[in-house]
Amino acid sequence: MAQQRTADGPDPERPDGRTGGPRRERGAGPRTAPEGGTGRPGGHAGHTGGTDGLARALKRAVRGEVDFSAAARALATMDASNYRRVPAGVVAPRDAEDTAAALAVCREAGVPVVPRGGGTSIAGQATGRGVVLDLTRHMNGIVSLDPEARTAVVQPGLVLDRLRAAAAPHGLTFGPDPSTHSRCTLGGMIGNNACGAHSVAWGTTADNVRGLDVLTYRGDRLRLGPDGAGSPAGVRELVDGHLAALRTAYPPGLPRRISGYALDALLPERGRDTARAYCGSEGTLAVLTEATVRLVPAPAHRALAVLGYPDESAAAEAAAGLLPLGPLTVEGMAEDLVRDPGARSGLPRGGAWLFAETGGDTPAGARAAAAALVSAADALDAAVVADPAGQRALWRVREDAAGTATRMADGTEAWPGWEDCAVPPARLGAYLRDFRELLARHGLRGTPYGHFGDGCIHVRIDFDLTGPSGVAAFRRFSEDAADLVVAHGGSLSGEHGDGLARAELLPRMYGEELVALFGRFKDLWDPDGGLNPGVLARPAPLDADLRLAVLPRRPVDTAYAYPHDGGDFGRAVGRCVGVAKCRADGPGTGAEVMCPSYRVTGEERHSTRGRARLLHEMLAGEVLTDGWRSAEVREALDLCLSCKGCRSDCPVSVDMAAYKAEFLHHHYAGRLRPASHYALGRLPEWLRLAAPAAPLLNALAGAGPLASLAKRAAGIAPERALPRLARRPFTAEARERLRGRAAVLDAGRTAVLWPDTFTERLSPQVGTAALEVLGAAGVGAVLPPGRVCCGLTYVSTGQLDRARAVMRRTLDTMEPLLDLGAVVTVLEPSCAAALRTDLPELLDADPRAARLAERVRTFAGTLRECAPAWRPPRLDRPVAGQTHCHQHAVLGDGAERDLLRTAGLEGELSGGCCGLAGNFGFERGHYEVSVACAEDRLLPAVRAAPADAVLLADGYSCRTQLAQLGGHRARHLAEVLAAALPPGGGGGG
Repeated sequence: MAQQRTADGPDPERPDGRTGGPRRERGAGPRTAPEGGTGRPGGHAGHTGGTDGLARALKRAVRGEVDFSAAARALATMDASNYRRVPAGVVAPRDAEDTAAALAVCREAGVPVVPRGGGTSIAGQATGRGVVLDLTRHMNGIVSLDPEARTAVVQPGLVLDRLRAAAAPHGLTFGPDPSTHSRCTLGGMIGNNACGAHSVAWGTTADNVRGLDVLTYRGDRLRLGPDGAGSPAGVRELVDGHLAALRTAYPPGLPRRISGYALDALLPERGRDTARAYCGSEGTLAVLTEATVRLVPAPAHRALAVLGYPDESAAAEAAAGLLPLGPLTVEGMAEDLVRDPGARSGLPRGGAWLFAETGGDTPAGARAAAAALVSAADALDAAVVADPAGQRALWRVREDAAGTATRMADGTEAWPGWEDCAVPPARLGAYLRDFRELLARHGLRGTPYGHFGDGCIHVRIDFDLTGPSGVAAFRRFSEDAADLVVAHGGSLSGEHGDGLARAELLPRMYGEELVALFGRFKDLWDPDGGLNPGVLARPAPLDADLRLAVLPRRPVDTAYAYPHDGGDFGRAVGRCVGVAKCRADGPGTGAEVMCPSYRVTGEERHSTRGRARLLHEMLAGEVLTDGWRSAEVREALDLCLSCKGCRSDCPVSVDMAAYKAEFLHHHYAGRLRPASHYALGRLPEWLRLAAPAAPLLNALAGAGPLASLAKRAAGIAPERALPRLARRPFTAEARERLRGRAAVLDAGRTAVLWPDTFTERLSPQVGTAALEVLGAAGVGAVLPPGRVCCGLTYVSTGQLDRARAVMRRTLDTMEPLLDLGAVVTVLEPSCAAALRTDLPELLDADPRAARLAERVRTFAGTLRECAPAWRPPRLDRPVAGQTHCHQHAVLGDGAERDLLRTAGLEGELSGGCCGLAGNFGFERGHYEVSVACAEDRLLPAVRAAPADAVLLADGYSCRTQLAQLGGHRARHLAEVLAAALPPGGGGGG
C-alpha cells in the first residue's frame, strides 16, 4: 500500500499533510469584496472581519436559527455537484416574514444570499458565498390541498414525497418526479425546473406551477402568475423590445429545454406567465416563500414494459416511436449501469433497455397498454412487469443511477459536469453515437442513461479534477460537448439547471444577444446582484471553485486500508457525491436502515452526507482547521450508530461506520478517551474477567445505588439496566455437548461455530440452540481451539490498534482451521459483519484475514450451504421483529428469508435500526436518540404484530432493546427453530 499507518500515540499529522503553520481563526466571516468590479454583493465568504456583526444582526431580526459556526458553514459548502463555495453562515427562517427580515439584514450588510432546499443540485447552484437560507427546517409544510381544484399550496422546503403522499388518498399526484423525490424539495424543483421520469406525461415543474409568492433581495413581495402578474418594473418593456429575438433564439422541439432564463414564457402569445418564467431561475431572481401547484390524476394501476435493445443508441432511436402510444414514461439505461447480478438476471436480453410505464383503471388495462408498447416496439426481447414489487425493484435501479454512475465498473471515480443535456427525442440516437465518439476522442469514459422519451441524458464522466491538467481537460471536453449538443439542436441542461457547470457556455447555445438579455432580466429583479451571484447571469468560470481542489495531494495516514479507494481516505470520503439518499423522507425509498439518527433529529450533520461533508472539510483544513482533533466532526459522529446501513443503502456504498472508527482512532490518539470507550469498548476483556463472579455481579447490578455508581463510572446511561452475565459461558456447555462426538471435518458438512462475546458471556442459550439445530440438520460443529474475538467493540470505539492486536491473535488461533475450507458460523450479525469487512480492511497485509472473512456465514447461511436439503419444522405462524442492521448492510438476508418461508414463518421483518447498536445506546447522552430510533420502525411494528407472532431478533442489542423498552422477549432464529424440534432433534426431513 502507498499509505502509511499510524499508531495510537502523540498528536498525529494533520489530515491535509501539514504539520504546522498558522491556522485561520474559527468563526470569522466573509469578506464582501465586490465581484467583477460591479459593486454588487458576491464577495468571498472568507475568514476576515464583519461576520460576527452580521450574525448578531440576523439573530436579532430572525426568529429561526442563525448559525455561523464552522460546522454549519462546512455542511453547506457543497451540493451534489463538483463545486464548493464556503458560506458565511446559515439561516433557517421560520416563515416568509423571517425570510424578509433575513434579506433586509443581508441587504444592509451587502452580503449575498443563496436559497437552499435539499441540496441535491448537480450543477452547483445550491452552493454560495454569503448567507445560505435553509428552507427545509421550518418552511416545509403543505398550506392547503384542494382535491376539487386539483391544486396544492406548499412551502419551498416541502419534500416532494410528502406532497405526493398527501395527494394520494384523493387519487392525485404531483407529476414531476426526479429520482431524488424522497428528499428533494418543491422549492428546489421550481428553482431548477426539475422534471423526472414522468415528464413525457405530465411535463416539467414549470408546466405544473400555477402561482408563486416570492421575495426579492430588496424586500419586494411579489405574487407571480399569468398575464404578467408580479412582474418587476421594466420586464414587460424588455420583452416587448426584443420580441423577434425571443421568438427565434430558443431551439424548437425540445420538451426539456431548461437552460437559461425562460424569457419566452413572457411572450404575449404565451400568456406572459411570470411564474413560469421564474421556474429554472436557480435562486437568482427572488426567494420563493410559497407555491401553488397543479395536481394530476394518478393512474390506479401501473405496468412496466421492459424492452431490450443491442445498445443505448438503438434504444434511444426506438424511444420516440413509443410516444404516440401515450406511455407515462420512457426511460433508458445501458448494461454498464446494471451492476447487481440479481437485477441483470431479471431483465430481457439486450445491452440496453427502455423502461416504458403505462397506467390504467384496472390491472388488466395497465398490462394491456404495456403489451401494446411491446407489440409496437422493435426490440430484441421484452417483458411486461405488472407486479408492484418487481416494478419498484427496477425503478430503484434507475433512481440509484445518480449515485451508481459515480463509480465506473472498475471502481474509477466519475463526476457530474456534463450531467443532463437534452436534444430533440428524434435526434437522441444520433447524439449518443456522437457523444460516445467525443468521449473516446478525449480519452474519457461515461455511462449515459436517462429520460430517453424526452431526449434527456444523464452521465457521469471519469474526469480528473484533482490537478491543473485534468481540470483543463474537463474544460476542453465541456466546450466540445456544448458544441455537440447545439449541433443536434439541444439544450445544455435538460433537467438540473446550468448552475456553475454550464452557465458560462450559454452563449454557445443562445448567442451573445440573448445571453445579454439574461443579464438585463436578472438586473430588473435583483439590481443589487445579491441573489446567488455567479449563477446564470454573469457566470463564474466552469472550472473555478471545484470541490477537489482543496483536498491534500497525497493520502493521509490511516488505519483502514480502503482497498476500494486506492488506500486514500479522501477518496473514500469523496464517495459521497451529495445525492442525499440518506435524507430520504418516508418508507419504500431504498434507505431501509440509513441513517437512523438523521431520521430522529432531521439535522444535516446527522445524515451520512452531512458527516461526509464535515470529513471533507476536515481534510481541506479551511473551515474546519483542527484536523483529526476537530470537535465539529466528533460531535457529528457522536450520534452515528455505526449501523453500516449506508454501506448498502447509499448508492455509492459510503461506510460511515468505518470512517467514524478511523476518526476516533486519530482523534483520541495520545489522550484520554470517554469512560464508555474503556468500559464498553473493551467489553470482551471485562466480561472474561468478570465471569467467575457472575452471580455476585448480577446481584450487585440489581442493587440501585451500586448500579448507579457503576454506570456513572463507566459512562453508561442511567436509564439503562445493566445486562446479566451468564452463569456459565457457552463454550463450556458446547464442549460438553460435543465431547465424545467424532469430529468429522468434512468441509461441506462442518461448521466452525464462532463463540462471539455476546453469545459466550451474555446469551449462551443462542449458541446451544444453534448446536441443536445444526445437529438436527446433519451439520457437524467444531469450536475454535482457543480464544477468538472479531474486535467489534474496539472498532466501534475507534481503538484500532487494540482491535488489530485482537484480530491478529484471533487469526493465529484460527489458522489451523482455515485450511479445512469449512464455513465459520457467526451467530451475532454485528460480529459477522466485523469479520467480513473490518478484519480484512484493518489487516489487509495478512492473507489470513481475507481467508477468514470469505468463510464467514450467518446461521441461516450455514444451513443453506451445508444442509440444502434439510427442512426445519413447520411453525405456521406470523413473524415480527427486525433484520439486524449489520446483516442488512453487509451479509444480506436472503438465506434467512428462505429459511423463514420454509418454516412457515410469514411476514416482513422491520427495517430501520433498533437504536441500541452495541455500545451506542448504552452510552450516557444517547438514551433519548436510542429510544427514538427504536420508535421509528421497530417498536411500532412489534406492537402491531398479532398476539401469536414469533418475535425474532438475531442481534443481542436488538433483543436487549426490545426487552428494556417494551418488555418484549425476542429470540434468535436458532432458538425459535430449536424449540420446535421434535424430541431427539429430528428435523422436518
